[in-house]
Amino acid sequence: MEIFNGMAADTIKAKGQWQKAKRSVGTGSCVELRSLDDGAVAVRNSRHPGGPALVFTRAEIDALLDGARNGEFDHLAV
Repeated sequence: MEIFNGMAADTIKAKGQWQKAKRSVGTGSCVELRSLDDGAVAVRNSRHPGGPALVFTRAEIDALLDGARNGEFDHLAV
């Protein structure tokens, strides 16, 4: 199965499960991630599980997580 940006997230087949942050449980506003078999990561909006998925390389996810750890996105927090 070819996995690509914009495909319906609920059609993505991979070994891993969709995962969201523990802190987001019950809020209804969750970003969910799923590890793909080739090492990439798919991202979806939990309010729209069949909506489009964005697919990122491992390097892109590593850069995002590093930036988050370093506070580079703190200005986006409400």
